[in-house]
Amino acid sequence: MACAAPVVETTLAHLTLVRRGKVRDVYAVDEKHLLIVATDRISAFDSVLPTPIPRKGEVLTALSRYWFEKLSHIVPNHLLTTNVDEMPANVSKEADQLRGRSMFVRRTDVFPIECVVRGYLSGSGWKDYLRTGEICGHRLPAGLRESEQLEEPIFTPATKAESGHDENISEETMASIIGAGDTKFLRDVSLRLYQEASEYARSRGIIIADTKFEFGRNSERQIILIDEALTPDSSRFWPAEDYAVGRSQSSFDKQYVRDYLEQVGWDKQPPAPSLPPQIAQATSERYLEAYRVLVGREL
Repeated sequence: MACAAPVVETTLAHLTLVRRGKVRDVYAVDEKHLLIVATDRISAFDSVLPTPIPRKGEVLTALSRYWFEKLSHIVPNHLLTTNVDEMPANVSKEADQLRGRSMFVRRTDVFPIECVVRGYLSGSGWKDYLRTGEICGHRLPAGLRESEQLEEPIFTPATKAESGHDENISEETMASIIGAGDTKFLRDVSLRLYQEASEYARSRGIIIADTKFEFGRNSERQIILIDEALTPDSSRFWPAEDYAVGRSQSSFDKQYVRDYLEQVGWDKQPPAPSLPPQIAQATSERYLEAYRVLVGREL
């Protein structure tokens, strides 16, 4: 059976568009609920690429649903359903566009912070460490190598950017933005989520090098997990069998796309170049493989 064409952008006649992010289109359903649609867009180096990744939005939605259910004993989350047929009539009218890639969720007041947890030294954390010996105020031992596992996972928050690059900040700066009490709560919950998820993923042959969580307050003022959870877009997933300290790692996430863009010499200024069909297809296969390995079945 042929795969459906990739979804680059949605237009829903019966709903009001709230925001079109790098990957997700967010619609208002009513005063208390939103619809989050994961498209097949992909971003790298803060730019949305013109080439979609087939089935990417389906993976993001299904994997988020899996983790929301698996980790709900640690903290509640915003997800109500991913089944379009269970959504309100003004949503289900658009079922053809939405099936398999949509989350009907509770609205929240969103904390303006990316709650990042790192268990390994990679990405912007590795760059910060090389420059300063620290990540977000955490002084690390000298002589660590790229991709090395940290003695304990660390909480390294960042400010959220609608466009451009998120900025790593210290816990003290985070506390000055949202308060010390909420900072402690979000740090502790983020570390618990990462610890449990990474232990499970490791048992399935995947290393979660780092990940980011987002949180908001619901109408009862309870802090809940929102957005996505532990997907290849929000995490670094490394195959454990290929892991080796001292180099960058093969991955199930969009690092494959970043590596291609580096190889072709793009200056990382918009507009981003197109991806060859084989790169887009190989990236899609990596996303689908991450789902299969973690969940234990094909999507």
